[in-house]
Amino acid sequence: MPTNIFVMGLDELNRPLLEALPDAEDYTFHQLLTQEELQSGDIAITDLVTMAMGVLDSFDGPIDAVVGYWDFPVTMLVPIICERYGLRSAGLGAVVRCEHKYWSRLVQEPVIDEHPGFGLLDLDDPHPTLPEHLSYPVWIKPVKSTESEGAFRVEDDEQLQDAVVQEREIIGRLGDPFNDILALLDLPPEIAEIGGNACMVEESATGRQITVEGYSLRGDVEIFGVVDSHHYPGVSSFLRYQYPSTLPEHLQDRLGDVSRRAISAVGLDDTTFNIEFFWDDDTETLTLLEINPRHSQSHAPLFQLVDGRPNHATMVHLALGQTPDALPGDGEFAVAAKWYLRHFSDGIVRRVPSPEQITAIEERIPGTTIQILLEEGQRLSDLRGGDSYSYALAEIFVGGQDEEELRRRYDTCVEALGIEIDDDEPEGA
Repeated sequence: MPTNIFVMGLDELNRPLLEALPDAEDYTFHQLLTQEELQSGDIAITDLVTMAMGVLDSFDGPIDAVVGYWDFPVTMLVPIICERYGLRSAGLGAVVRCEHKYWSRLVQEPVIDEHPGFGLLDLDDPHPTLPEHLSYPVWIKPVKSTESEGAFRVEDDEQLQDAVVQEREIIGRLGDPFNDILALLDLPPEIAEIGGNACMVEESATGRQITVEGYSLRGDVEIFGVVDSHHYPGVSSFLRYQYPSTLPEHLQDRLGDVSRRAISAVGLDDTTFNIEFFWDDDTETLTLLEINPRHSQSHAPLFQLVDGRPNHATMVHLALGQTPDALPGDGEFAVAAKWYLRHFSDGIVRRVPSPEQITAIEERIPGTTIQILLEEGQRLSDLRGGDSYSYALAEIFVGGQDEEELRRRYDTCVEALGIEIDDDEPEGA
């Protein structure tokens, strides 16, 4: 009898990766709630729990695991559902200690030095100022956000006031449903006081961005991959994720050490995770940016291309109480990247490639997968999520034998896609 695994928000990009796992013949993967339901923002957390339980209760067969690889609300729905059905997952409290950015900093502070200065920003103050112990440049951000939504880099008091106006407008989009999750926990007084609609400020980290992928099982924390992040020149928007990392081995060892201490401190167990860092070559400074209590589905195709197995394999093994196998490192390509094609001014989408055109590009360039994130006639500013400075048009996964080949294949894809946008104003104006 196959093992039934319910995947929260199972999507068309990740289904084939799961179904291509080496032991996939032993599993049957079922969708538990759709992406539209999970991302609508109009359905309360309690209603999402009820909907998910309705699907599970109507299933005629054993329920062996419930898993997820998406950010909020999936990261928090999975432990809630697993607790009610007696399934293995991280505890809800540990997940929240990771995802509440201020609480996470309070937990990290006693066990690692590799974090920026931080504090709270009072959005109720008509003219808030930086906490006395911080200095510009800083980032202000909601205590709960995804995909850098609501994160603004500010360099002086004037920029701070402008950013605060925008924070007040968007803080509740994720903060309100996050408060529904916080209500399920016995919170420490300093977190209960500020809740999920608070805003924090952190001194700006510098250098190159790196992500550590790993897992924790019965208290043992293991690292299985390090991914480099590259930004568009002069801005904080992601250009690409690239695997494997080009950092020297001794720095990757240090990343592992800091990661293990941070994960142990928040009490995260029986789950995958990824931790984002900055490394500054000039000052030799390492800074922990944030802990995500899930592996990155953005990285899954990269592991598949390079290691012959996606990081989803680790998620599945943990959910079934098994010790994950080491990634074999026998993929078709030496290096792989996920590229973000972005636009930096608002406008109307005039042309996107057809599904048939996308398939033709993927077939022409081996190791390529393309996801278009918009539709003809759409205004870019109507796109949900994203960072504060750009609009993501497409995600392009490519594999190659070196970085030069990655760039060449990406440029070929962009040219072939032929996306056209009528700008409200010229980019860079």
